[in-house]
Amino acid sequence: MTDPLARLVSLEGVASAYAATRDGIDVMLRDRGLRKTTPEQTAESLLRGAHASAVLEGSASTLEEVRADGGDAIARDAVRVSTEVLGLVPVLRQSPLQAFARLHAVAALGTLTHAELGRPRSAKTAERLQFISGLLLAPTTAPALVVAAVVHAELATLAPFGSHNGIVARAAERLVLVARGVDEKSLTVPEAGHLTLRAEYESNLQGFASATQPGVHAWLLYAAEAYAKGAEASPVARLS
Repeated sequence: MTDPLARLVSLEGVASAYAATRDGIDVMLRDRGLRKTTPEQTAESLLRGAHASAVLEGSASTLEEVRADGGDAIARDAVRVSTEVLGLVPVLRQSPLQAFARLHAVAALGTLTHAELGRPRSAKTAERLQFISGLLLAPTTAPALVVAAVVHAELATLAPFGSHNGIVARAAERLVLVARGVDEKSLTVPEAGHLTLRAEYESNLQGFASATQPGVHAWLLYAAEAYAKGAEASPVARLS
């Protein structure tokens, strides 16, 4: 059986970039592991991620507004997704399609009709979702961070649902990081990494959408940097 993700790691600079990023994440989490982390810190990471994801989706709400249970509709949608993400970890491991559908159903609640919630918008996108699901179910030697980056970009550029595709893609990315043991307590904030590098994020997603090797290569190198920024945004990153 071929490993479609393994060849991506052989692209110039990818293996070293992801090794360095993973080392940085591991050091931060291991250092914090010397102290007890709390559910409140995980909740804060999820909240920061929801806010960043909402802004990337077009929200104008501030983090303070979101923290106070306010914000615009997009922010509220993102927060709603953040409250369900961790509960979908076992679902992602066994049925990625079901996890993607649930993320969309939660995000788009009240925006689309019931029949549209969690449903691919076409047969073509449904087929591609099957492919993405297969990537997650198949054995791979690729680092978990690479898997997360590919799943994120695939979902974001495919836009398989009728709305909220960016929020779904970024939530799925966080799910992969938790499910594959990179960040089991979900303390890093990858969404904030993407927001910090917003111009690069958007341009490299366009490159990935081109389906060319240079475009995919550039996305992977970008994502390694974004994950490092996401670790810096963790609520435990600056604990003394």
